[in-house]
Parts: sequence; C-alpha cells; structure tokens
Amino acid sequence: MTRGPDDGPEPDDAAVPDHADAPRAFRLGYVPGATPGKWARTWAQRRPDRPLDLVPVPAAEAADLLRAGSVDAALLRLPVDRDGLHAIALYDEAAVVVVPKDHLLAALEESEHVPLAELDDEVLLQPADDVLAWPGPVPGRRPVEQPTTTGLAVELVAAGIGVLVVPQSLARLHHRKDLTYRLLDDAPSAPVALAWPVDATTDDVDDFVGIVRGRTANSSRGRRAEVTEPASKGRASSASAKRPQDGAGQGRGGMRAGGGARARGAAKGRGGKPGAGRTGGSRRRPR
Repeated sequence: MTRGPDDGPEPDDAAVPDHADAPRAFRLGYVPGATPGKWARTWAQRRPDRPLDLVPVPAAEAADLLRAGSVDAALLRLPVDRDGLHAIALYDEAAVVVVPKDHLLAALEESEHVPLAELDDEVLLQPADDVLAWPGPVPGRRPVEQPTTTGLAVELVAAGIGVLVVPQSLARLHHRKDLTYRLLDDAPSAPVALAWPVDATTDDVDDFVGIVRGRTANSSRGRRAEVTEPASKGRASSASAKRPQDGAGQGRGGMRAGGGARARGAAKGRGGKPGAGRTGGSRRRPR
C-alpha cells in the first residue's frame, strides 16, 4: 500500500515484541475428572523458569495425543495401551452410582455402600466414553440405545431413563441439583496414572514425575541431579584445600522458587453434592 505524507512514520519492526526467546511451556494433558491443580502449584514454585500449560484432553484420545507430541505428559486413566509410553499409577478412584434424588438408593446414608447386585434390576447406562474397565459382565439391563457421552448419560439419568456408574470425580464434575450418588461395593476402580512418551523423557518430565511422587525440592533423585553430579564433584575437589566438603549437592528443584502456571483450559472443579430433589427416576421410593 502506498503511504502518503500524512500517514506518519514507517512502522518500526524493532518495536514489534519478539516471543522467540520466551521459554517453551511444559504441556500437561489431563482427562475429565483428573485434578492437576496441587501439582501445578508445586511446579510453579519449583520451576519459575518453565511455564506450565494445563491442556484438557478426552480420555479416549490421551494416549494418542502423547504419541503425537501434542502434550509432553498426561494424567490419564488406566488401562492404556503402553506402546511407546511410560506410565506410573498414581491412585485408584472409587466408583459410584448416579441416581435421581427420589430414587430408592438415594434413601441410603451417604456413608453407606450399595452392593453391585442392587443394580441387576436397573437400566444401566454405559456411555461410549465409559472409563471403567469392568472385569466381568456389566450388571443391570441395557437401554434401547446407549448414550455417546457421559454428559448425555447424566441427562438421561435425570430424565429417569436409567442409572449410571462412573468414577466419583466424574459424578462431581457432572453434578446436578436433582441427582445424587452413592458409593458402590465390588465395582471396578478407576486408576489414574501419569504417562509420557518413552523417547521424550526430558528433564521437565523427570521434574514433574518427582513432584507427583512427592519428592521434596532438595531431593537428589532424578535426571537433572544425575547429569550435574560430576560437575558438582569437580568443583568440590578443586575447593577441598580451602574448605571441608559440604556433602551432597542441592536437588534440582532447590534452586528455584516462585512463579506461576497458566492454563489454556481448566476442568470444571470438583462440584459439591447435588442439591434439591426432583420427580422422575428409574425406581422411586414411596411417598
């Protein structure tokens, strides 16, 4: 475009911000129900030099996104195809049955567990994105058509079509005031793991593994400590004539403090218990 005399000075290319030198973020994927918040806060304190991006990923796609390099590591649910992946189990999550507020099972105390056999006469919704690995036959009767997602299954529970079995965190994530849930006995658990590509075990990954495993900032375990140990020994040897040896060096996180994590997508937090009741449901308790 031709510039006239009144168009002002030519734009200064040097004034345009250059983000080429900005530190690359460590990208942590997490499936619905996983809660990376406490580990993200620890990362921010120990690694202010490396931003952390929290990336929500569908449970069924988490492993493929890792292999494709879309995320550096991910909190996902087991079992998972470990071809090309490292995975460490973190914790097991209890399964619950989601029912309308006026369902017979809702009359049980929140501390009471429901035997799995109690679902034999129920229509059990099993969405296409179900994350539970049932070891045997799934209890209950099948609906005419299974829902495609857990969110849709929750809506069908509210409409009185059937009941739903999910990990407790997903019941909280999809909470509604007209629904409640009860813990199940003999139901499959939902293990959560941290996974990353075998050929991409970087220092950042090793740092995050240390955080989720509860290592302290001064822990000497991990890849960075192993890499820096020879240099530390060399410095100690050259200084031995001046002062006594200090002993083991500081861990890889000990030299860092403060910082912040940024999130591109945040999970809907842990919802509270469902509230007021509603009418409709698979089985209703007498009024």
